[in-house]
Amino acid sequence: MVLPTNPSAQLALDLVGVFVFALSGGLVGVKKRFDLFGVLVLACAAALGGGVLRDLLIGAIPPVGISDWRLLTAAGLGGLVTFLFHPGVARITRFVRVLDAVGLAAFAVAGSLKAVTTPGVTPVTAVIVGVLTAVGGGVIRDLLAGQVPEVLRRELYAVPAMLGAIVVVTFAQFGTVGDLALWSAAALVFAVRMVAVHLDLNAPTPLRTGGGHSAGTSSASSRGGGPPDRA
Repeated sequence: MVLPTNPSAQLALDLVGVFVFALSGGLVGVKKRFDLFGVLVLACAAALGGGVLRDLLIGAIPPVGISDWRLLTAAGLGGLVTFLFHPGVARITRFVRVLDAVGLAAFAVAGSLKAVTTPGVTPVTAVIVGVLTAVGGGVIRDLLAGQVPEVLRRELYAVPAMLGAIVVVTFAQFGTVGDLALWSAAALVFAVRMVAVHLDLNAPTPLRTGGGHSAGTSSASSRGGGPPDRA
């Protein structure tokens, strides 16, 4: 079923996601002590990567992430603002998490909305596209920064995005996708992600084998007990 799109809601979600992911990507670049060009590249990769992946998957060519000046401007502005006005080093990590949760929410909803309103895209595909839109930019950001992607190693990340995408697609099946539904889904994603960060909620991991001392040491290391990465 194809629903009429709400261009203003779609654009608002895209701009919110692009700007905050650009801030997030830029802050990672600052933390790694990249120069201005490096910070801008990381900001744009984080901000636009998920949307480009979304459009390629649903056949929306060329992707708006490289063709819409508004999104490109928002990404560049986010990177520049981060480079010029980033907070103190001690506060960067926490601030990145909050911004990342906002971007995750906006992109999960925007990605699934665009997919579900595209002819020929099934509900299951729309959910998958929504999740990939939300996590794709972060994965590219982390790979460029030389670190393991957040989605693979930290608190619940893809799961909140999937919940938000499911909410959007479910509303779409009943033909009731309005602004309230979209922003409620985004709020759900953000809330679940921040609760997961606060309570250190993780997806199940494989059972460890070997002695208790080595297992305990490995566990501490996997949760960040070791020395911080060098920039």
